[in-house]
Amino acid sequence: MNSAALRMGRIGYLNVLPIYHPLEAGILPHNFEIVSGPPALLNDMMARGELHVSSCSCFEYACRPDRYYLVNDLAIGSRGPVMSVLLLSHLPVEHLDGREILISGETHTSVALLRLLMRFRYHLDVTFSTGSVAQALRSAEPPVAFLAIGDEALRLRNHPDYPCRVDMAEAWREWTDLPFIFGLWVISRDAVEKKLFADDPGALLRRARDWGMAHMDVILNLTGYGCPLSREELLVYYRNGLVYSLGEEEQQGLRLFYDKLAQAGMIPSAPGLRFYS
Repeated sequence: MNSAALRMGRIGYLNVLPIYHPLEAGILPHNFEIVSGPPALLNDMMARGELHVSSCSCFEYACRPDRYYLVNDLAIGSRGPVMSVLLLSHLPVEHLDGREILISGETHTSVALLRLLMRFRYHLDVTFSTGSVAQALRSAEPPVAFLAIGDEALRLRNHPDYPCRVDMAEAWREWTDLPFIFGLWVISRDAVEKKLFADDPGALLRRARDWGMAHMDVILNLTGYGCPLSREELLVYYRNGLVYSLGEEEQQGLRLFYDKLAQAGMIPSAPGLRFYS
C-alpha cells in the first residue's frame, strides 16, 4: 500500500470541525482520504484495519491498546460542561432508580461514563436499552430518560418534555475534579510497522487544530448553517466547552477513567498511554 491510499477517520460531528476543516478544504495539504462516520463505526473500521489514523473513542483504545499509538497532545474532551453529551430525563437523576435509560449505539465512551456515574456516583440501579433516540421520542411510549450525544444533544438539550439535564462531562468533573476525555486520535501500529507514513500524522492533525482555533470566525461561519446554537453559544462551545489538547491534567483524567472502568470490570485492565514517536 502506498501513501496515496492512506485513510483517516473523522467523527461526523460539529465538535471536530476546527480540526478537519483545514484538511477537507485543502488549506493544509495532505495525502489522506478522509472517511466520516459516528464514533462506533470509526472504532470498528480502525479495529479492522480499514483506517490508518482516526479520531477514536477512548473506550476503543482501552479495549485494544496493543493495536494503536496515541497522537501526542490531541484529544476531544471537556474541563466542565460539554453541552453535547447529555442525560435528559423526565425525572431528577436521583429518582431514576429502577428505571430504564435509552442509550445510543453510536457511542461507547459516553455509555461507559454513564454506567460508571449511575453505579458509583449516584448509586442507582438502572437498566439500559439501545436504540434510536429520534425514533423513541416519536413513539407512543417515549423513554423516561435517554443519553444524547453530539449534534443530537445540541438539538435536544432544551427539550420541553425532558426538563432534567445532566451534562456528563460536568458530572465527571464534579466527581473527580479532573477533565473528561471522550475521544482520542490513534495511529495504527500495523501501519507504522509497514512504514506507511512518510511524515508524522499527529503533526498534521495538531497543525490543523491550531489553524482551526486561530480562525474561529471561519469555523463559526461554517457551523452556523442549520445549527441549533447561536453564534455566541457556538463560540462558548468551541472555546470553553471543549478541550482539544491532551496535557498532563487531561491524561490524569483519562487514566482515572481507565482505572474506574477496570475496577468495574468493563475492561480487563487499565491500559498505559503509548504515544506515537
